[in-house]
Amino acid sequence: MGRLFGTDGVRGVANADLTAEMALGLSVAAAHVLAEAGTFAGHRPTAVVGRDPRASGEFLEAAVVAGLASAGVDVLRVGVLPTPAVAHLTGVLGADLGVMLSASHNAMPDNGIKFFARGGHKLADELEYRIEAVYEEHRTGAPWDRPTGGGVGRVRDHGEGFDTYVAHLVGVLPNRLDGLKIVLDEAHGAASQVSPEAFRRAGAEVVTIGAEPDGLNINDGCGSTHLAQLKAAVVEHGAALGIAHDGDADRCLAVDHTGDEVDGDQILAVLALAMRERDALRSDTVVATVMSNLGFKLAMEREGIRLVQTAVGDRYVLEEMKENGFALGGEQSGHVIVLDHATTGDGTLTGLLLAARVAQTGRPLRELASVMQRLPQVLINVPDVDKSRVKTSAELATAVGEAESELGETGRVLLRPSGTEPLVRVMVEAADIDQARSVAGRLADAVKSALG
Repeated sequence: MGRLFGTDGVRGVANADLTAEMALGLSVAAAHVLAEAGTFAGHRPTAVVGRDPRASGEFLEAAVVAGLASAGVDVLRVGVLPTPAVAHLTGVLGADLGVMLSASHNAMPDNGIKFFARGGHKLADELEYRIEAVYEEHRTGAPWDRPTGGGVGRVRDHGEGFDTYVAHLVGVLPNRLDGLKIVLDEAHGAASQVSPEAFRRAGAEVVTIGAEPDGLNINDGCGSTHLAQLKAAVVEHGAALGIAHDGDADRCLAVDHTGDEVDGDQILAVLALAMRERDALRSDTVVATVMSNLGFKLAMEREGIRLVQTAVGDRYVLEEMKENGFALGGEQSGHVIVLDHATTGDGTLTGLLLAARVAQTGRPLRELASVMQRLPQVLINVPDVDKSRVKTSAELATAVGEAESELGETGRVLLRPSGTEPLVRVMVEAADIDQARSVAGRLADAVKSALG
C-alpha cells in the first residue's frame, strides 16, 4: 500500500480514490491507534467532526461518524465549518480527536480527511503511519474488538460550535473594525457563514461574494486561487479592502482598495509589525518558508525582525513555531498561523487581524503592505531529470554559484526537487524581471545538462 497521508491529511477524488469504505476504515483505525497510545485512558472518548460544503462531504461525514461510533467513540457533529474551527472546537470542548472533511483549495470532485489530536493539534507523523498500518490490517481481514450495547459511540449535533468559534475570533481582536467596508470572497466554502458573521460582529460593513455554497461550486472561479472577482468587487463597492479564503478557510489573501493583490508575505509583514508594537511578537521573530519572496526577508531585516525559514509547507512552519515558542508564521500562499490564538492556519482570523491593523492605524492597506516590495520572481519546472542529485552535482553547484554572484544581495536562487514528480523547480528572484528570466533560463539549461 502506498502512503495515504500527505502533508495535509488524506486526499483524492471522492468516491474514487477516497471512498466511504476508506473513510470508515481510517476512522476506526484512528480510534484504535489513539486508544493504544493511551489517549482515551480513564474516560469515554469523544470526537468532533466537521466538513466543508462539498456534496461528497455528506456521505464521507456519515462514513466517518459511523466508523468512530462503531469503535466506541462519541461524536459531536459540528456541520459545515472551517478547518481551523474544527481544530479550535476540538481543543475547547476537550475532545480526544477532531476530524475535518475537506480538500481545501482543490476542485469540487476532490475531498480529504484530516485528523486532529487532543487540543486541536495535527497528529504526529508516527501516529499517522500507525493509522495507515492498522487500516491496512483491518482492510485485509484482521479482526478487531467491536463494542456492543452501551459501549458503542453516541452521535449528536453540536450546533453551538458556530457561535463558540465566532466569539473566539472576535474576542481575540486588539480593536474593532467600525467604519471599514470589507468585501469577503468565501469561495462558496466552509466559511461562507462564519466569516461574514465574525466581521459584522467586529463592526465592519460587509459585502459578500462567493458565499452561496450548493455543494458543487466550491472554489469554482472564486476564492483565494481566483482573485479577479474580488478585485473587481472591492473597486466597485469602494471598499477599504477585500479578503479571500479557500474552500476550508485555512488561508487568506487580500486585495487593497485599488484592487491590487496583497499576498501572504505582505500580510505576514503587516501582522509582524502590528504584533511587535503590542509586544506579541515573541523573540521579535517571524517564521516563513524558503519560498517567501526575498523582498519579505529584506523588509524584516530593515525593520529589525528576525526571519527563520523552513522547508515548503505550513506543517514545517508550525513545527518550528511550536518547537521554539514563536508566535507568527506562514506562507506566501496565505497560510498564516498566529499560535497564541490558533493551532493551524486560520484564514478568517488572519483577515480580521489585517483589517484590525487598517482600522487601528487609519492607514490604507496599500500603504501598510508597502513595508515590503515584492521582487520579480520567475519559476521554471525542469522535468525528466534525476532530482536526487540536485545537492551533489558539481556542475550544477558551479552554475548556481555563478548565478548568485551575478544577482548579489538583491537576488536569490532556489533549486528544489519536486516532492511528487520527477522534476526540479528553478526559482530566481531579482530586482529586474528581465534579469530574473535570463538567470532562470540559464539555470534551467544547467539542470537539464547536469541531471538529464
